[in-house]
Amino acid sequence: MYKLIARGLIGLVLTGVVSVSQAADLSVGDVAPGFELKGSDGKAYKLSDFKGKKSVVVAWFPKAFTGGCTKECISFRANGEAIREYNVAYFTASCDTVEDNTAFAKQVEADYPILSDPDHKVANAYGLIAEGRKNASRWTYVIGEDGKIKHIDKNVKAADHGKDIVARLAELKVPKLAK
Repeated sequence: MYKLIARGLIGLVLTGVVSVSQAADLSVGDVAPGFELKGSDGKAYKLSDFKGKKSVVVAWFPKAFTGGCTKECISFRANGEAIREYNVAYFTASCDTVEDNTAFAKQVEADYPILSDPDHKVANAYGLIAEGRKNASRWTYVIGEDGKIKHIDKNVKAADHGKDIVARLAELKVPKLAK
């Protein structure tokens, strides 16, 4: 019986019926997939607008108004002053609607935009949607001024994530802004 199940699974993988997440294809050093997403502040943000100007942090979370996601977004707000010392544009993002993320941003008093990808196109390009799931994984991408991925964090600690991003920006030698 087990051999039959194993053969069936191998066949599904070989025929492409079971897809492997694109995340395995994205690595540090790769060009980050382009995106244009609407933020909780009503503005549209394009990755290409930052190329040659700023590094970009996009911290994806699964679902607005949930415990871990609330902690993560509050951590970003609490560490916003330290993050803004760097030449970086930073966002959190999810596959929630713009309306949901706008209300969520108000609830957590976010002082940065929360991006929305309700059609999952960007989340899929970054390999964030696991097979059989509808919400993005809690992963963070740091993208350099050159448009290449500098760091991927797949082990986010929600409550400390803002502080962790500050440390990561320093480790990656992202330039600080002149005061």
